[in-house]
Amino acid sequence: MSRPLLITDCDEVLLHMVTPFEAWLDEAHDIAFAMEQPDFVNALTRRADNSVVETEHIGPLLDRFFTTEMHRQTLVPYAARALATIAELADIVVLTNLTDEFHGSRVAQLDAVGIRHRVQCNQGGKGKPVADIVAEYGPSVTVFVDDLAQHHASVARHAPEVFRLHMIAEPRIARHRAPAPDAHARIDDWADALPWIIARFAGEE
Repeated sequence: MSRPLLITDCDEVLLHMVTPFEAWLDEAHDIAFAMEQPDFVNALTRRADNSVVETEHIGPLLDRFFTTEMHRQTLVPYAARALATIAELADIVVLTNLTDEFHGSRVAQLDAVGIRHRVQCNQGGKGKPVADIVAEYGPSVTVFVDDLAQHHASVARHAPEVFRLHMIAEPRIARHRAPAPDAHARIDDWADALPWIIARFAGEE
């Protein structure tokens, strides 16, 4: 009999990202990060003149952060313990929106905090890659965890049979984000998410 499958995002699900990114922007670039904004667009402003950092500059800043500052990221509380419990019951794939050049760094970063599962990089919507992973594993049931509403919408389109859990591990972001309309549930803490995930694996609706 096939095992269940967990497909989980990394940043702000397994590892904190926005807080170390905020600190680095402040220290290295004198840029303020307004976490109440719905996304990075309009959220970054230069302190020197209060000008908004243009969209075309955000991607390069993120690339620089992931190139030199991944060591700043910290483990989300209870995430490693929850995944260790889930691994006894299910296969696990970490689906992270980074380019392939960061794959080795992400694998090493997760390994250092005790998370040793398949890591797959992705760009853009996650629905198609989730559908492909499900087709590859043929699981009895699949749970998808991500912090961004657009990925839940994408998975709902491409793999509607997958259970979708909206999780935002950073409280300063979470309080400003509504539950994703296309997610089955919103739980921002792994201690509470674990029983919900296990219940889905057990066939509970």
